Amino acid sequence: MLRIFIAVLSFQLLAAFTVTASAEEPAEAPIDLIIIEKSKREMTLLRDGAAVQTYRIALGFAPAGDKEREGDGKTPEGRYRINFKNPNSQFHLSLKISYPDADDRAAAKARGDDPGGDIFIHGTPGMRGAYLAHARIRDWTHGCIAVTESEIEEIWRLVPVGAAVEVRP
Repeated sequence: MLRIFIAVLSFQLLAAFTVTASAEEPAEAPIDLIIIEKSKREMTLLRDGAAVQTYRIALGFAPAGDKEREGDGKTPEGRYRINFKNPNSQFHLSLKISYPDADDRAAAKARGDDPGGDIFIHGTPGMRGAYLAHARIRDWTHGCIAVTESEIEEIWRLVPVGAAVEVRP
């Protein structure tokens, strides 16, 4: 009787461990690169070089050119990283981009400017669905990249801190 009890208990423990271990495995690999193409108003999430999802975006209120100073309304161009996820954003959810980097700070200093900061990918207050395919998107941020609230929820789930960000003209 003791052997049967031990065998049943061992089987239950093994089954519990197997279920726990498989439940902790991620469903899919995280996004490792975000490409933002300002001229197309598009942001694409990539995993191992393959596009996973593309979003229409709004940019800073003066989107042409690279960000030079605080308040210029431009979205920075270059290679950065996601370095923070803010669950309490005034724009629903947000992912902080590592702008300014050392080169951005040096260039701004040489011009006598403050490079600015607080550049995020974030939601658009009150906008849930996707931006319509052919609708004109108004650029309204102070240099951030905006998507809809439902899109930032998806991006939030897929993109880890540390993911690379490439912002192209």
